Amino acid sequence: MGSLPDMLDPAAEARLVAGIRNAERFFMKQAPVQQALLKITALLEAAAIPYALIGAMALNEHGYERVTTDVDLLLTTEGLAEFKRLHSGRGYVDKFPGSRGFRDTEHGVQIDIVIAGEFPGDGKPKPVAFPDPAAVAERGARLRVLPLPRLLELKLASGMTAPHRLRDLADVLEVVRRRHLPLDFAEQLAPFVRDKYRELWAAAQGRDPE
Repeated sequence: MGSLPDMLDPAAEARLVAGIRNAERFFMKQAPVQQALLKITALLEAAAIPYALIGAMALNEHGYERVTTDVDLLLTTEGLAEFKRLHSGRGYVDKFPGSRGFRDTEHGVQIDIVIAGEFPGDGKPKPVAFPDPAAVAERGARLRVLPLPRLLELKLASGMTAPHRLRDLADVLEVVRRRHLPLDFAEQLAPFVRDKYRELWAAAQGRDPE
């Protein structure tokens, strides 16, 4: 008989178990990141600060559930300054001195901030920019989220212009699959990203062999 394989490194095993438990809490809507999201959006609503949920948590709101550990929010420069005036040092601390992002000290969750008017991906000027949340955010049952066309065109522009952001293109492909988006959904997107959407739509029609 062959010998049994070496045992898994205890530290690696602990990380694996912790990841599984976090995923279980996430899909049960009980993970720290979800608690942090509801907390900060309640504070933003109370202060009448315009915002929109973006990033992986926004994908979850739009029907593509995948685990994430941080919250991404779209704010204006003025909105970020007002939130920090009200809450810096009161449950939130800067990630580093002068950073726009911060950490929820209660839940241990990173809050990443994107500013309206900036550009996705490589950060260089392009026909797609982060919009004003006051003008575009959709009000859901619990919070405000970027509409799906605006979210996907930002992800497409990001993946098209930043080689290290290919995950954004993969996210679009998965949303096409999960939501069964049609080819003509491209007409709801900025012309700059339509051809890339059509390319990913075609790729999404493929299926792995049984």
